[in-house]
Amino acid sequence: MVPFSVLGKLRHQLVEQLTTLSESPPPRRIAPAPALPALRQPLSGVAASTSNLERGTLKLAVLCRSLPQLRDTLAAEIKSVYADFQDIREYRDAVSLAREHSAEIFLATPRIQKPDEMGIFHALVRHAADGILARNLAGLQFYRERGIRTVADFSLNAANELTAHYLMDQGAERITPSYDLNRDQLLDLVTAVPADWLEVVIHQHMPMFHMEHCVFCAVLSPGTNKTNCGRPCDVHEVKLRDRLGMEHRLTADVGCRNTLFNAVPQSGAEIVPELRQRGVRWFRIELLDDRGQQLTDLIDLYRRLLAGEATGKEVWTRLKATNRVGVTRGTLEERRHPLAIV
Repeated sequence: MVPFSVLGKLRHQLVEQLTTLSESPPPRRIAPAPALPALRQPLSGVAASTSNLERGTLKLAVLCRSLPQLRDTLAAEIKSVYADFQDIREYRDAVSLAREHSAEIFLATPRIQKPDEMGIFHALVRHAADGILARNLAGLQFYRERGIRTVADFSLNAANELTAHYLMDQGAERITPSYDLNRDQLLDLVTAVPADWLEVVIHQHMPMFHMEHCVFCAVLSPGTNKTNCGRPCDVHEVKLRDRLGMEHRLTADVGCRNTLFNAVPQSGAEIVPELRQRGVRWFRIELLDDRGQQLTDLIDLYRRLLAGEATGKEVWTRLKATNRVGVTRGTLEERRHPLAIV
């Protein structure tokens, strides 16, 4: 209802004020020497002081995305699991299942947390799991203040020792290295921080993007948002087909945000022996659609790899032969001669 002339005057006033501010910027000091070495110096002692710690038993954790998948995983005698369910009301049953199998279970938070969604954090506390897989800084702070164990997930983007130390200072028990790291960069991170801080994902379907727009609501419901859509995501499975015919799985979280996962899983099996040698003890498999015998065989392959009974190449080769969509070695692929054709 405001006349355009009034809006125009306000706009001119704002521009004048911004111009005045830009002509007299606040004084800024530039460090006389590069600041990064000074930041890294106190961190080098931490890595060195813990590098001689006794290396413990290797741990394999499995992330599950449904109750049936969790049952299959626990039946395979996995003793450390993560639950990343679309419906967090199922977390109560997930915790009960883990208790029945004497397994440790961590519950995953949403990847993005908005101010009006703090009820989700409180709901996860009520389920009394062993800990939380925190995917944002708000989650780390919330559960640290309540004395609840946390593992910092990939979305917190720990790509160097500065970030790793910051996340540990925020209360993380372990850190999932960023998915952006290639083989050499991951090994650099293992060298720069205590290896027992890290939990490396060695099998996963890469999340290609995460978005606010809900495809389930837009395509499968006459509703407009989570209050009237009828939650078609609870009963329908959606995949997006690309130009090559690959079908990429779409999932929704409790906040109705959608994640698109690559149809082809990635395996970091080839780098596992070197990570073991450098002291990394925690490794993770992230499932997507795996069930039944396929799931059991997948877990068994990686168990044999960690036990030194199979090589990384053997694991990758067998997965490619048995998985219907094949696998890729992704960014953690074993280094090859730069002039090699294959």
